[in-house]
Amino acid sequence: MKQYHIALGKGDIAPYILLPGDPGRVSKIANFMDEAKFVAQNREYLTYTGRYRGVSVSVTSTGIGCPSAAIAVEELIKIGAKVLIRVGTSGSMQDYVKPGDIGIATGAVRDEGTTRQYIPIEYPAVADYRVVAALVEAAEKLGVRYHVGIFHTKDSFYCEVEPESQPAREMWMNKWKSWIRGNVILSEMETAAIFIVSSLKGAMAGAVCAVIDISGDEKFKRLNEEGERNAILTALEAVKILADKGIP
Repeated sequence: MKQYHIALGKGDIAPYILLPGDPGRVSKIANFMDEAKFVAQNREYLTYTGRYRGVSVSVTSTGIGCPSAAIAVEELIKIGAKVLIRVGTSGSMQDYVKPGDIGIATGAVRDEGTTRQYIPIEYPAVADYRVVAALVEAAEKLGVRYHVGIFHTKDSFYCEVEPESQPAREMWMNKWKSWIRGNVILSEMETAAIFIVSSLKGAMAGAVCAVIDISGDEKFKRLNEEGERNAILTALEAVKILADKGIP
């Protein structure tokens, strides 16, 4: 039986799943894989399955935000996903985190509404320690510039990038400053949901995000592309590391 939203059934995916938000990033990831084949597409959910250095791996886009990401994770776990790694883009929250760098999440601030419908806010959104370790090992192996820490997951893109135009701007900016003072390293829109749903359903999850600049300045284009490529390769290498260790 095919899952309603992702249009996938048992046997369509590998136990290891990479989760870009953007469907356009699926083909970019597939280009680094062997035998990558289109499996299904429905709504924002596009899936390819192939192999990376001998390990079977699938890629499914989640769309933008926690509601659609939670649906993808729910349905993927139902048909056999064991390890889910977000491969996304993000904005820096610390001066030392620069465009072109990548971030590896240990946990995520639940500044969104989806996960509150699963479990009270006191429950933490945390990555599986084995996935974090594999992502760090992969980044070290690749020699890419990376940061490990807490991500900020939000619902509204424009409240962050255009806070001055929002009615609740003072409330937003006060909270934003508190996350920065709390050493949160970057902001994005899906990680908390992926971590919460995976934890509740008994799957392993992690996240690696490229830090990008969306100003449109040409000087950042190369850095954005470099960061995205490094995030993809770090996630794929982490899958290989986990598989070689027999995890899960």
